[in-house]
Amino acid sequence: MVIIFRVFDMKRLIFNLIAIIGLSTAACYGQTEAGSSTNSGTLQLTLDQALEIALSESNTIKIADMTVEKTGYAQKGSYASLYPNVNISGSYQRTLQKQVMVMDMGGQPMEIKVGRDNNINTSASASMPLVNASLWESLKLSALDVEMAVEQARSSKIGMVKQVKQAFYAVLLAEESYKVIDQVYKNAQKNYEKTLQRFNVGKASELERLRAQVTMMNAEPNVSSAENAVLLATWQLKAVMGIDLGTDIEVVGDLNDYTQALLTPYVSEDDLSSNSSLLQLDIQGRMLESTLRMQKRQYIPTLAASINYNYSAMGDDQLSWFPSSTAAVSLSIPVFDGFQKRYNIKQTKVTRNMLAMQREDAERNLRIAIRNYNDQMALCVKNYQAANATVEIAQKSYDISEKMYEVGKATNVELNDAQVALMQAQLTQAQAVYNFIVTKASLDELIGKEE
Repeated sequence: MVIIFRVFDMKRLIFNLIAIIGLSTAACYGQTEAGSSTNSGTLQLTLDQALEIALSESNTIKIADMTVEKTGYAQKGSYASLYPNVNISGSYQRTLQKQVMVMDMGGQPMEIKVGRDNNINTSASASMPLVNASLWESLKLSALDVEMAVEQARSSKIGMVKQVKQAFYAVLLAEESYKVIDQVYKNAQKNYEKTLQRFNVGKASELERLRAQVTMMNAEPNVSSAENAVLLATWQLKAVMGIDLGTDIEVVGDLNDYTQALLTPYVSEDDLSSNSSLLQLDIQGRMLESTLRMQKRQYIPTLAASINYNYSAMGDDQLSWFPSSTAAVSLSIPVFDGFQKRYNIKQTKVTRNMLAMQREDAERNLRIAIRNYNDQMALCVKNYQAANATVEIAQKSYDISEKMYEVGKATNVELNDAQVALMQAQLTQAQAVYNFIVTKASLDELIGKEE
């Protein structure tokens, strides 16, 4: 029963590891051919290289950049309203049957055909606004659309950085866990060989040999599970980066590279001036203010100028050309529209007030999230320090148990207990580092860091 219980503990640790890796990253698919490779064709990646590839090859980032470009074109198109609108048109009309008019001439009806066989008309016209306050304000609104698109693109970049970091860290955690579990399996093999030697010379019982064999056999599937966890985490990293899943990659570094950041006294960050969500809400607020000004300026009269030039010809066999031209200035004064503009203004004011309250709630929730992240990171530091001390003790305990078992002063159960305790302490240590850097990545995204 003790052996079964210990094996169950080890399998539960492996299962938790795979679950963490499976939930740690988000997958998005694409293709790329970037990075540095070894002679074997394996793509070796540091975290900076992974970020560089993701930001250049990810479809999410490309779509965001295209959105900015599209919005820029829309802004330039809106300025067309300030320029003259010029049109040229022409028409030709052939009379198949002339219209007949009947007139009374001295008491006698007289039929007269009206029109010509050929009618040609050409015209050129130009018009442009001279005074249109509402139009001018709408141009400012289109500029804010571009600013919003740029900020949304920045938000996509920040989110991509977080996803790549967390996926990269998940690979490091999986590899670290694989090292620990593989070492457990090797120790189990070594202990079984020693137990078998003792059994062959009569210094160990059949039960001890069977226990050592069962421990070794149960450790082997755990190695396969940990290896699959590494493969899964690697696939997720490639998917987030936009690399084809068939590409062989190898991450450079391990979790120990990040222990210095964990042990360095951490200064709480709570500056939300670069938070993308709040910045987008601020831009939306400015857009509503611009919309409100535009709606109010619809009460202002508009003035427009136009010019028109016509050149027409009529005739049966010979054409006679007749030019004509006009120039006009039109003034439009809004008088009454059923209170439509008034209600539109009231609606915009209500929307503006709603947005102000939404921003206040958003900032409050973000500050709560920052506090939560900081508390989590502080807890990770404590967990790491405790796990670090536990690993040293557990390693000594295992070494002592192994030596005592070799001389017959400790049982296989005690050795297995020491083995499980050491593995759990090592995984807890790695998990503490992983939780810290993953939480730090989420905090960086929240405060708007782009790297």
